[in-house]
Amino acid sequence: MTKATTQAVNINQFIASTVANLNLDPIQLEQPASIDDLPTPALIIDLDVFEGNLEKMQSHVNQHGLGLRCHTKMHKSPIIARRQIELGAIGICCATVSEAEVMAAAGIDDILITSPVVTDDKLKRVIALNDKIEGLQIVVDHIEGAIRLNDLAAKQDVRVLVDLDPGMGRTGVEPGEKALLLADHIDKNCPRLQFDGLQMYIGNCMHVQGFEARKSKYEHLLQKGVETRDMIEAHGIEVNIFSGGGTGTFDMEPGLGVLTDIQAGSYAFMDVEYRDIGGQDNDEAFTDFAPSLFVLATAISQPQSRLITMDAGIKCLATDTSHPEFRDIEGVVYHFGGDEHGIVQLNNPSREIKLGDRLAIITPHCDPTVNLFDYYYPHRDGVVSEIWPISARGRSQ
Repeated sequence: MTKATTQAVNINQFIASTVANLNLDPIQLEQPASIDDLPTPALIIDLDVFEGNLEKMQSHVNQHGLGLRCHTKMHKSPIIARRQIELGAIGICCATVSEAEVMAAAGIDDILITSPVVTDDKLKRVIALNDKIEGLQIVVDHIEGAIRLNDLAAKQDVRVLVDLDPGMGRTGVEPGEKALLLADHIDKNCPRLQFDGLQMYIGNCMHVQGFEARKSKYEHLLQKGVETRDMIEAHGIEVNIFSGGGTGTFDMEPGLGVLTDIQAGSYAFMDVEYRDIGGQDNDEAFTDFAPSLFVLATAISQPQSRLITMDAGIKCLATDTSHPEFRDIEGVVYHFGGDEHGIVQLNNPSREIKLGDRLAIITPHCDPTVNLFDYYYPHRDGVVSEIWPISARGRSQ
């Protein structure tokens, strides 16, 4: 028997070393490959559709004088983040410190961490990151959190946004007087913190079905943020940034004139959940952006004539509401058949599915699905020339 060995490590040094050793760039293939030759399940990107989505969103915000701060919690890829910035995005958002560390290691220096951090271990990592890049920002939603961040800051000031709770009860300070007290405390009592403005991500209406219903709820909730902004400015504190919004409300912002930048993410890939919310011109489907991300799966078994089994189950198709759907086939229903399997009910399929067929599945929820894979296989017309590591995969700390 081989004797097991253990190695003692310093946790912070270990985290830093794993970031330093990540592959942050595309991996070129010696010879182009067909998606028909990929081992499945595989996470594939249709580059023509993907690039069209990026260009459409950037054109929209440019036209209306808005900033686009792309949320990388969705794609977890510095390669994609750099493409978004090259097109004109003002920067990125990260949901966690570890995501921000990966993006900074890839040379991205305009990063907003959108979740509060309160423990010393993570705050020290935020400070270390702040000392390395110029454009770091982080949200705060409690006076105690602001005090801890201020006390640990040393080399340079930390830029902060006050996070407002839109009624989700998840993160954020209550709009109004409580938010004013926090902004005032930062302004007067935290000399190492620079108050830049507000964040208000109204996630509780991003998936409201029907454009008018979604817009009505969004405007109602956003009004509390507007009142808070006006209250803080009347107190003599400048609010230079008001960040929020997302894919589901991207086309509502120009008419409201509230946000300075949009924290959109899913528009790049799209999924079943977003498609089903309906759009301004189509109450049945949100078609402003098209699905560009798919899980490629293979039909591997047919134990019954009206069922066929795919090699894609719960471990590669994350969902909390919707079920996976095929890109090119109608008249079938996908059912989860366990960790590794999906069972497809053949009601009246629009084409025959045979054993060995590789089929593209629209992800039900793109964000958590991405976090299940190590690589993207981007293709153009079915040809893959390079592989994109999902470098921030699993970076939930």
